[in-house]
Amino acid sequence: MALECGIVGLPNVGKSTLFNALTSAENAQAANYPFCTIDPNVGTVEVPDERLDKITEFVQPKKTIPTTVSFVDIAGLVAGASKGEGLGNQFLGHIKNCDAIAQVVRCFEDDDITHVSGSVDSLRDIEIIETELMLADLATVESNFKKTDKLARSGDGVAKKKLAFLEQVKKSLEDGVALRKLKASPEEWELVRDLHLISSKPTIYVGNLKEEEASLEAAEKNPHYIKLKKYAQANGAEVVAVSAKIESELVGLEKEEKEAFLSELNIKEPGLNRLIRSTYSLLGLRTFFTAGKEEVRAWTFKEGMRAPQTAGVIHGDFERGFICAETFHYEDLLKHGSEQKVKDSGLLRTEGKEYVAKDGDIFHFRFNV
Repeated sequence: MALECGIVGLPNVGKSTLFNALTSAENAQAANYPFCTIDPNVGTVEVPDERLDKITEFVQPKKTIPTTVSFVDIAGLVAGASKGEGLGNQFLGHIKNCDAIAQVVRCFEDDDITHVSGSVDSLRDIEIIETELMLADLATVESNFKKTDKLARSGDGVAKKKLAFLEQVKKSLEDGVALRKLKASPEEWELVRDLHLISSKPTIYVGNLKEEEASLEAAEKNPHYIKLKKYAQANGAEVVAVSAKIESELVGLEKEEKEAFLSELNIKEPGLNRLIRSTYSLLGLRTFFTAGKEEVRAWTFKEGMRAPQTAGVIHGDFERGFICAETFHYEDLLKHGSEQKVKDSGLLRTEGKEYVAKDGDIFHFRFNV
């Protein structure tokens, strides 16, 4: 599933360094001056999943294929972006096409690295970005309001419903409340889906820390990160602590070298692993597996999908000709050690069209077209 998370933040907070580390590449330019990134860079990264490794151990396939999520490195935002300041128009245009936002917030002091506002203040930086996103959304809503109002007056039933919801949206924005906090039904959001409202997108906050503060224990003592975490918790959002510098240094190291390097810093796993998993979850994504001697593979599906839709993730023919799904759960395999033993234990089930797929299901789909 081609879903993307936009990496956003003020200029020069470590977005491109983080993106390079995420994608284990150096195609995203990183430098110590504002607006270094102009055109967005897109990278697809593997989602770390210990379950896939375990299934591979049990099945011993010829190849193993992980599932992925895409990140987009977008130009830095400054105050006034909604009115075209800096590279605001380009920034806002690119982020409209993303499904979620990972907002990078600088949580370290360093006189050698320029801050666009002249000082480090995590909450101020968040407020600048949130305000610009809401102002951009307000401009979008206002420009659409007259057109919708005209259609509603002509008797268009859908337009009447849309106008009523646009009034709620407009009030929320005027009150300075991001649209992701607005309580509305899926049907109401569908009415404004074509507007690509930015502040309605799910958001995760990424606190960028110094190398010596990258462990979770040290991060909890950083005043900028503490404020960021409290803000995120108060707004029902998740926050991930990383050091973009450390993550960039891990690129290219062998597994043993990475483990030794992280151990010296008292870090259990790369911060990017947590970020990737958190982003995957933020997008409402889950994983199912297919397992055979030729290939063990992880697949991405949207939470709530039924079995035929899940089959369609593999190929459209699987969904169109869906007959049934033979399935068992990863935990069953972990407990019994092989599919045959799972079957012998009576845990291999046959599910029909109404079955709602669960994270960790292992499927064999039967279809006919």
